[in-house]
Amino acid sequence: MTYAAPVEEILFALRHLGGLRASQMAGVPGAPDDETLEALLTEAGRFATARMAPLYRTADQQGARFANGVVTTTPGFPELYRDWIEGGWNTVTAPEDAGGMGMPLAVGTALLEIFTSANMAFMLGPVLTQAAVEVLAEHAEPALREAWIGPLVSGEWSATMALTEPQAGSDLGALRSRAEPVGDGTYRLRGQKIFISWGEHDLTPNIVHLVLARLPDAPAGSRGISLFLVPKILPDGTRNDLRCAGIEHKLGLHGSPTCTMVFGDDVGATGWIIGAPHRGLAAMFTMMNRARLATGLQGVALAERATQTAIAFAAERRQGVSLAGIPTAIDGHPDVRRMLAKLRSAVLVGRAICYETAAAIDLAERTHDPADAARAALLTPLAKAWPSDAGVEAASIAVQVHGGMGYVEETGVAQLLRDARIVPIYEGTNGIQAIDLVLRKVLRDEGIAAHAEIARLREAGAATLHHAPLEGVGAALAEALDALEQATLWLLDPAQTEAARLANATAYLTLFATTAGTAWLAGAAAAALVAGEALPGDLARIIRFTAAQSLPLCAGLARIVTAGADSVLQD
Repeated sequence: MTYAAPVEEILFALRHLGGLRASQMAGVPGAPDDETLEALLTEAGRFATARMAPLYRTADQQGARFANGVVTTTPGFPELYRDWIEGGWNTVTAPEDAGGMGMPLAVGTALLEIFTSANMAFMLGPVLTQAAVEVLAEHAEPALREAWIGPLVSGEWSATMALTEPQAGSDLGALRSRAEPVGDGTYRLRGQKIFISWGEHDLTPNIVHLVLARLPDAPAGSRGISLFLVPKILPDGTRNDLRCAGIEHKLGLHGSPTCTMVFGDDVGATGWIIGAPHRGLAAMFTMMNRARLATGLQGVALAERATQTAIAFAAERRQGVSLAGIPTAIDGHPDVRRMLAKLRSAVLVGRAICYETAAAIDLAERTHDPADAARAALLTPLAKAWPSDAGVEAASIAVQVHGGMGYVEETGVAQLLRDARIVPIYEGTNGIQAIDLVLRKVLRDEGIAAHAEIARLREAGAATLHHAPLEGVGAALAEALDALEQATLWLLDPAQTEAARLANATAYLTLFATTAGTAWLAGAAAAALVAGEALPGDLARIIRFTAAQSLPLCAGLARIVTAGADSVLQD
């Protein structure tokens, strides 16, 4: 089960969806020129294929191990991490004043897709470190930032996000970890955190935990949470009062140690507050929102690998005859062709959603315009949920394409399905993303951002109308956008109850993301055709397939949103 980075398709997505066209990048700090961008992606693809992908199966079969408080990672991971750091891959989007390259998030998004396709279990560690750098850069006091951010950017140290507790999963307001001020600017933390990815390992000598906890005077609920930096090794070289109590035995991602972390067995773990007291959740959301985009991108990455695996198998597996009666590989059978096209659609639409969201975040951070920030916020739950669900479906389809050989471990395709299943769950379940979309992103501003996006999507759909390779796409998009607008107006109707709105919030998110992702992808193709560019690979065919196979479902989703609440809420 091999992987080759789809550099041409990713370059197309970056330029037409990620906001990295040369004409858009003039004067943007850190933005690479076309030549540099292509060289960067090509080298990332080489590193991913040569160094990361060969350890994907190894990580599944020889995952992280825990004994006597020590976590030992997959054989080959320490050497891979060394090469990763030496290659400078940890520094691409980090601030220049901290030793990073300062490139836009869209570039980091493209690289993350490539590296995650090659070895998702390994990449979970660097993703969390990079997110922690963002938190420190934006929220930490200067002295704290200067002391800790450099080694994280260089990769000398790693970082985690320590939120979840046994009694407080998605409800962070229920957490019980405590932080007592010492009087010298430090705090003593006590508590237990679970499901901490890469909470303990042997790749770096120090691990910096960003921990949510309550101060003694904290109000109840989520308004009383503060954020603390709690390192494994203190500045004086001594071991902090924290430990890993064990790692989880999981369905997938065996190479990524998921740890139970205990803070304060003895005197309490020493930590420093990040940002203002009781404002930790706001600071942590800097990390979580980047992590949510990265999580959605994991769905794209796994779908890409599943697609490559299924296409290769279907081309080699000979069974039955074609409609003309000629013995053929299974990729000649109509239903297999449908499944392979469905896989390609999942990748291309999911990539469009994630790269468009990355570009929106980049723009909001440059302009500080409230409208740009609102758009980035609106797109984030779409980027987390739709591609992560699509990744699970893609892995399942890849197993189906393999038939009985997909159900046995020897082919390796089952690993994709096991690895993918966590993605719709962590970093805020997809149900929570749907609630966030409806209550916070659509209703809170009375639909201003949503209506603005629908208007933007209509422009993208209209741009496809006069291009033969996109025949029929514009009409299908117009119908889907009508359905999305109808569902949005229903949600905004003051007569609807909150329970009715939330009963089918997931259907609304699916409707919004399916329509938006297809419109962005089709609009990008139309823009390329206007510019005289050739479309990469089978892009036009897959856009037409998506318009014919996925967009007609949007009317049904709108009907579920507007008329399906009673079926959910009735006893």
